[in-house]
Amino acid sequence: MKFKFEKLHVWKLSMDLGEDINNLIKSFPIEERYNLNSQLLRATDSVALNISEGSIGQ
Repeated sequence: MKFKFEKLHVWKLSMDLGEDINNLIKSFPIEERYNLNSQLLRATDSVALNISEGSIGQ
């Protein structure tokens, strides 16, 4: 079953952003991976989640 938000171009872009951030994080110095890594992952996940949540009312 497909959800409405999966058809949204902006949601697809946010998923691509998450993949790009994951790839970028792999290049971080080891001392930055834990704090900065966690913050960036949560922020990018939040973008996609907020888009999907916002599409429920439509």
